[in-house]
Amino acid sequence: MPGHFEPVPGGGASVALDDVEISILRSLAVQLLELIGPGTEPVEGEDPLAALFAEGPSEPPSDPAVARLFPDAYRGPAAGKPDAKPDEKQGGKPDEKLAEASAEFRRFTENDLRAHKREDALAVVRALDSLTPGADGGAVLALSPGECVNWLRSLNDLRLTIGTRLEVSDEDESSGLYRLPDSDPRKPMVMAYLWLGVLQETLVETLMP
Repeated sequence: MPGHFEPVPGGGASVALDDVEISILRSLAVQLLELIGPGTEPVEGEDPLAALFAEGPSEPPSDPAVARLFPDAYRGPAAGKPDAKPDEKQGGKPDEKLAEASAEFRRFTENDLRAHKREDALAVVRALDSLTPGADGGAVLALSPGECVNWLRSLNDLRLTIGTRLEVSDEDESSGLYRLPDSDPRKPMVMAYLWLGVLQETLVETLMP
């Protein structure tokens, strides 16, 4: 999957995609939409303001991948250490206060964040659906500067999600995970993760002055 974004005159970016790449990107974006969940649009006859001011959840998502997309706003020094000792959590009091602050922040911001992430993923799907494949099945995807921002955020969300499923950390760049044999069932997901990284990096480069 050698495709990468290149800048276009007047702003924006373009990338040549074959039919397999288009299918993979669309499938990933749709799966991301399913993870993010439905919107909070009011049903017919209801006050639109009710959805606008609806409170979100106060607890973090149980799915680790979704929790990576919607992390706690405030984390203590022992965050990410489930086996931390009480003294490491400073008696538990500071962490309890952080947990309460995170719950309150999540309650009033998560719905809006989900809406933004959903719109970014939808922008990816819409752009791919607008392509007209050529004789070879491929197409050139051209994005406006605004669409580039949607794509950049959605690519980041996809990498966070896949990286969580693969249990990838910042220290894994040279680990055996990137040298898996073709027979390993994780290999396709790893290849997609790396490819998305190339797309993300080259798209960032097109947006730099």
